[in-house]
Amino acid sequence: MTDIRKDRTLKHHLTAVKEGQRCFENAFEGVARMVLENKIEKVVVKGVTTYDYKIFRSGAKHIIGMYDEINSLVSFVKDAAEGGSSKEMAYVLVGEPGNGKTFLVEFLCARYRSFLSEDKNRKYTFKFQNLDKLDGYGRITTIESQTYEDPMILGMNLFETPEGGKGFLSREIGFSDKQIEKLYNNYRPLGACSGYIWNDIRNYTDGNMEEMLKLVEIVPVPLIESLGTITGKYPAKDKITSSSVDLLGEESIQRLLHITDTNNPYRFDLKRGALARVAGGGIHFSDEIFKNKRDLVQVYLGVIQNRTIEIDGFKWPIDTLIIATSNNSEFNRFLAEKEEAPIIDRCRLSYVSHNTDYKLQGKLTSYAIGSETKTTIDNENLHQDPNLNYAASVGVVLTRLPRSEKLTPVETMKLAAGEIAGEKSIKTLAEVIDTLNQDPEITNRFGQKGLGQRNLGRAIQLMLESSETNEGRCMFSYDVYKALERIVLDYVSEANDRTKYLEDIKTAKGLYRERIMTEMFNAYMDEPLAIKKDVMNYVNMIIGIDAENLGPDKMWKYKDPQTGELKAMKVDERYIKSVEERLGLKTEEQRETFRTSIRKIYGQKLSVDPNYDFMDNLELVKAVTDVRLKSDIAGAGSLIGALANRTNEENQKLYDRMIDTMLNKLNYCKTCAQKTIEYFCTQEDER
Repeated sequence: MTDIRKDRTLKHHLTAVKEGQRCFENAFEGVARMVLENKIEKVVVKGVTTYDYKIFRSGAKHIIGMYDEINSLVSFVKDAAEGGSSKEMAYVLVGEPGNGKTFLVEFLCARYRSFLSEDKNRKYTFKFQNLDKLDGYGRITTIESQTYEDPMILGMNLFETPEGGKGFLSREIGFSDKQIEKLYNNYRPLGACSGYIWNDIRNYTDGNMEEMLKLVEIVPVPLIESLGTITGKYPAKDKITSSSVDLLGEESIQRLLHITDTNNPYRFDLKRGALARVAGGGIHFSDEIFKNKRDLVQVYLGVIQNRTIEIDGFKWPIDTLIIATSNNSEFNRFLAEKEEAPIIDRCRLSYVSHNTDYKLQGKLTSYAIGSETKTTIDNENLHQDPNLNYAASVGVVLTRLPRSEKLTPVETMKLAAGEIAGEKSIKTLAEVIDTLNQDPEITNRFGQKGLGQRNLGRAIQLMLESSETNEGRCMFSYDVYKALERIVLDYVSEANDRTKYLEDIKTAKGLYRERIMTEMFNAYMDEPLAIKKDVMNYVNMIIGIDAENLGPDKMWKYKDPQTGELKAMKVDERYIKSVEERLGLKTEEQRETFRTSIRKIYGQKLSVDPNYDFMDNLELVKAVTDVRLKSDIAGAGSLIGALANRTNEENQKLYDRMIDTMLNKLNYCKTCAQKTIEYFCTQEDER
């Protein structure tokens, strides 16, 4: 009989658990501990305070946004870990294709595997040795627990009664009564085959516990992703090839050749199914659960409710967090079949919306563009226009925002990103979202419809394959709108949606136009942050204009919140008035109201973020740009004229100088610098 290494004995494992070197917890407790041990921050999203779990924000390609969905998932797991009703449910993410459902689940699974790879968190199971000594097992010498049961489960079931197990843990290992009570909160019987084999071992050794334990070896559960252990994915298959065997397992012909007792449940090979491999405290991910045929969904119902694998009356208890995904159309089709109500009753549904924050979308757009250096067909490096990310992000986000009578699309977009939208407050957006979310039709709710991440990926592909991009060796930002329009025409089947999306792309072009005006001013001033400085000058002037220490020379001294230095500035009332005229503020009363709102924002924002620069206030930025262009070069029109008509030397010099600034200071290449100036010289997309 082969001896088992001391560190692989059951007693060694149980002692390690008692001393806190190893842990015994169920799947929900493990996932909840993993999330809650990491940093948690409070953030305000669309005017509502929520929690941001930092574990989802770590790594090169992490989750962007999805605050509500992540909060809901964490709350579900935490409730299940605390013994709530969630432990008898599955968590189902429902939403449009391409909004990150599968990515979220796979990210969680990857984090969980890495969490379990730490020694303190590692999962262990047991196997029975030297079974050839017993009758009825033929040449089978070792049998590993088919559902990766924790050794503690065996420890609780060493004797035929729970009291015997408690006595052993207290007497032999030294667990206190309080520890034993906590352990037994997670008590479950041994699976059919482990229980059957343990009974055979008891008969073989005449119930001598020391001898029985010599046949048990403790081994770590493998964490190899491709084996489907600990975290396993079951993708929906077509109606012919899918069967409950893929989930539960089936009778094994090879085992029947060795096993003499036909009542031995070990004749079933459970690891042939996806569930047994994650049954020892793992995560089972069912992709597109409602695409499965009806009888397979019924199998899921049993598994979700009873947390057991059941074949021919034999039962194997499992400890698994079950997460599933589904798209809206499949889910609606499933709901229409009224007799399927029990499965929905056993699911915690989370409706996943698209990302509606254009600033966060910038990071998602970076994922779609890719981090690798792009090359043209003839292997030359491909340059990225510095405005590409902004143009693409605004384009797709606007399609995801529903129309509302209370807010324009641009106001909705700015408020959803936590920015200032003129007179409109975040409260208005909260009311709009609340009203839309009362709609029983899910796709009418806030952020549920629109161009998804996959559509954005396709638009980037279209740009990359176009001859213009390859010829100019540059991904010019305005081209992304042509690509998005093509995607809408090719992939959006509903006529109303198509019309709306094309309108939204038109609005996005208007915003892009305003951004280019700012860029051109910066290029003209030969200063990357020229417009930002002028905006802050206006803000500081309207604060200084009422200051007590303002002398007759209109010089005002103030402390710069960004650097803490004392600065002096001249309050130029003509400049202030020009900016306010551009904003359409005619009367003294209107001006004072606007100034008060700016001062209020200044007070609120700078206390939280000393680097706040008012650049999200597009109306103000546009007004300052127009005023500066007008005062410096007698209007944007004359700059356009000078750039478009380069027949005289002076105009050519101006053009060359601006191109030079764009190349050396603003990250443009020759192609996108020239194309941007050409676009600036046209009258297209004026809002």
